[in-house]
Order: sequence, then C-alpha cells, then structure tokens
Amino acid sequence: MKLKYSILISFLSCFVFGQNNSFQPGKLWKDNDGKHINAHGGGVIFVDGTYYWYGEFKTEGKGGNTALKGVSCYSSKDLYNWYNEGIVLKVEEDPKSEITKGCIMERPKVVFNKKTGKYIMWFHLELKGQGYDAAKAAVAISDSPKGPFVYKKSYRPNKGVWPIGFKDELKSASADERNLKSWSPEWITAIQNGMLVRRDFKKGQMARDMTVYVDDNDKGYLIHSSEENLTLHISELTDDYLDFTEKWTRMAPAGHNEAPVILKKDGIYYMITSGCTGWEPNEARSFKSSSIWGPWESIGNPCIGKDAELTFHSQSTYIFPVQGKKDQFVFMADRWKPDNPIDGTYVWLPVTIKDEKPVLKWFDEWNLNVFSEN
Repeated sequence: MKLKYSILISFLSCFVFGQNNSFQPGKLWKDNDGKHINAHGGGVIFVDGTYYWYGEFKTEGKGGNTALKGVSCYSSKDLYNWYNEGIVLKVEEDPKSEITKGCIMERPKVVFNKKTGKYIMWFHLELKGQGYDAAKAAVAISDSPKGPFVYKKSYRPNKGVWPIGFKDELKSASADERNLKSWSPEWITAIQNGMLVRRDFKKGQMARDMTVYVDDNDKGYLIHSSEENLTLHISELTDDYLDFTEKWTRMAPAGHNEAPVILKKDGIYYMITSGCTGWEPNEARSFKSSSIWGPWESIGNPCIGKDAELTFHSQSTYIFPVQGKKDQFVFMADRWKPDNPIDGTYVWLPVTIKDEKPVLKWFDEWNLNVFSEN
C-alpha cells in the first residue's frame, strides 16, 4: 500500500510540476520541489537539449548574502520549469580556504570550453571577513554541467599589464593625485586618466560584478566592474578559459557601471549595465560597439514602460540566446531583498534590437512566442 501511495504522490508531483508555460517577472518562481528557485545573480547555458541555470544560493537573514552553501544549479528543457540539481560548487569548511563558509561568492557564470571539454565557472569572490576589499575573480572547473565544480584559484586580473592603448604619459602618477576631492571634476579626470589603474598595477586590477562572454570564434572574455566600480574592464581569457592573456581594455572610464551583460547581433556587440546604488535599483544603461575592444558608444536606457527608470525594480545579471531560434535573447535580472536574501525574485524579459539599440519592454506575463510577434 505504501508503494502505491508513493507512486501516486510521485505521479501527482510530476503532473503539478511542468505546468508552467510562461514567465511572470518578479513573481515567486517554484522548482520541481515546489520551492522558490534559489539561484541569484546567475547565468544560463545550454547543453544537449537542456538549459542549466547557475546562481548564488542565498539563505535567510542579512547574513544570507554571504556564501553559506555555495553555487546552486537548476536544469530545464523549456526554460519555464526547473529541476533542482543541488549545490554544484560547495563552500569549504577549511578556514584557510579562499571559499571557506562565510566568504562572498557572487554572479557565477558557466561556459563550456570546446578545446578541453570542460565546464568553466567564473565568479566574483570576496574573502571571509574582509568585506569587499579583495575584489577577486575566481574560477572553478567541472567535467559535467551538473558538477561538481572543483575550485582552482582566484585572481586580481592583469597584474603588471597596462590596458590596450594606454598612453606612456599616463603610466606615471601626478604629484597631486592623492589630494583630489572625490567626485570633483579634477578627480573624475584623474580616474579617466587611469589613477586607479596605476594604483592597482602591481597587485592586479579589481574584479567585482562580472559576466563571461564567449564570442563566435570561441574567444572568451571576462567583463568585470573594476577601479572601485568606476570603470568596466574587458579581459581576454586564455584558450582554456582558466587564466588571462594579458590583453584587456577599459570601458566607460569613470562611468560608474556594474552588473554588465552582453549579446551580439549582426556583428554588433550590445552591453547593458546598471549604475551603482548598492542593493537599490536604478536606471539601466546600454552601449554598442562593432568590436569587443571598443570604442563603445553610450545609447541610453534600454527599458521602456512603467518603472523603466528603475529597470523594473531589478538589476541585470545575464543575457542568453534561446536555442534553435535566431536572434532570440532573454534578459535575466534580480530583484534583491537584502534584509532576507532568499526571498529575492527574478525578472526575465525578452531582448529585442531596434535601430541598433537593445529594447527591454515590461510584461506581467509572457512566453517565447512573443519573439514571433515582433
């Protein structure tokens, strides 16, 4: 009799799960166990007919923004319904480990390396008890998209390397840099001219909010907020995606951008970012370029509709293509809940390109058929 009830419960669970056939941005999104999906600041990849969604596993209370479990993973065949694959990169109990329990692990992104056959995870790492001072990019590796991922190491990127096109006269500091008042015109000019690049030259550049992008030619790039979140850096990865080639550039110096996401359509790169207002939402920005190395042109807020000036109360985390469909992209964003991080929700919206500008239009509810309507 117990077996019959078990089969019945399993059948009913399968019946209930799988009924999602649309996205409802900002609403509670349950997995196959009936629990709110816990994959914040995440990214998505597609492997052999299955999507995998990786993200920060949050817990209750203000301490829930530290990594007490690790990086979670969910899988889906249709993008609407997600199966909990568990923690694929676990924090460690060893207090000497960089990813010891209580560190900060943010914005995990996974890409597949065709040359090595490995899955590579990059994330923003802050060391336990040090706030946001470490500002490191960290990498882990796995044989399977389901993990387990094995932690490799962390970096302050581009140690001892100047960015592309950095003029010789800017490689030496001016005598009065230290006395400049923050946010004064002179201070902003000094930032634009590489004051913080010079400061961090010997120990490596800062890496906070980040995304990973693999181009058509399989070149990989880490795009990360640097220079105290004042300037974005685009850093080329080695062929195995585990290190840096020492080729990098600065984007929008002193522009105060974070949360970068990127897509490419018809040979043009489009990037969407946010401003820097802590956990509070702000107005998104967008940029375009015919080269990953720039120059990047600012093209304004991509959002339209109610609350567009607040990015619909969310912050960007990733853009991924819908498989089997040409030029269909989904924008991922988070609605943060800093007082109880586990309650944070997700805003997924279709991305369209109009007149060489990305457009994010709000929908209370939508499905993938919306692309055929544009």
